[in-house]
Amino acid sequence: MELTVGAILEGKIKSITNFGAFVALPENKTGLIHISEVANSYVSDIRQHLTEGQDVKVMVIGLENGKINLSIKRLEARPQRETAPRPAFQGNAGNHARPARTAPTPPPAPKTADQLFEERLKAFMSESDSKISGIKQYSDHRTRSRRR
Repeated sequence: MELTVGAILEGKIKSITNFGAFVALPENKTGLIHISEVANSYVSDIRQHLTEGQDVKVMVIGLENGKINLSIKRLEARPQRETAPRPAFQGNAGNHARPARTAPTPPPAPKTADQLFEERLKAFMSESDSKISGIKQYSDHRTRSRRR
């Protein structure tokens, strides 16, 4: 039987170490389940999840330099994340909470040529008015200083 990545096999736990468990596979082969591949949750002590002599179903996740890497957790359904409501943003109240996220707003509709022209015209008029008022202030200042 040729082993391939993704193959699902039955095996028996031969020995357990601090970093994983060695599994006896068919055809006198041995593979390793790393501690990070035992369960979907954090595993601090692998012996709480596996025992020597236990029959296990594993997935081949890697074949490197004659070593067979196995996983139990990839055969299990991932638990759904609980989405608890987050507290609203408190400003600089000592905690570093983020503001609550809102649903994304759709992008505004593209502007028509008339709307673009109106915006440009308003910007031009505003700029012109500020330039004219600056010129008037300058000329008023010069005429006042001559009258004295």
